[in-house]
Amino acid sequence: MKCPYCGHADSNVIDSRVGDDQTAVRRRRVCTACDKRFTTYERIEGIDLKVIKKSGEKEDFSRDKLRRGIIKATWKRPVSMAEIDALIDEVERRLRQKQSSEVKSWEIGNMVINRLREMDKLSYLLFASVYRDFNSLEDFKNELDKLIEDN
Repeated sequence: MKCPYCGHADSNVIDSRVGDDQTAVRRRRVCTACDKRFTTYERIEGIDLKVIKKSGEKEDFSRDKLRRGIIKATWKRPVSMAEIDALIDEVERRLRQKQSSEVKSWEIGNMVINRLREMDKLSYLLFASVYRDFNSLEDFKNELDKLIEDN
């Protein structure tokens, strides 16, 4: 494992433990060159899953792409990276439980949007504006009215 501080290619594992969600192994490492410590996570490569987009095009499921979308929606909001990772882990776990190796993009979007609605209402609105393709202020107003109605 390459050291993030000095770039040296050799490190020693000093501690390993299973992550809270049981889907990753957290490893504390120490660089043999600079003696600095860093953490790595080992998780299953990913799920062999195809996402069917609105256009009908298929692409591989990307945990990183999902993370980028959620980070954009939660930018400068009181949502931690740990909460974002937990949300992504939950989505990935639910997708693994599906019988099919293909999933529609709107299914993934619904899983994310429902969790964001519980976590942070403004992040939910920001994600919904992209996910549901808002085209006007009226679209925002309608979604905001639904949020207010539910509270």
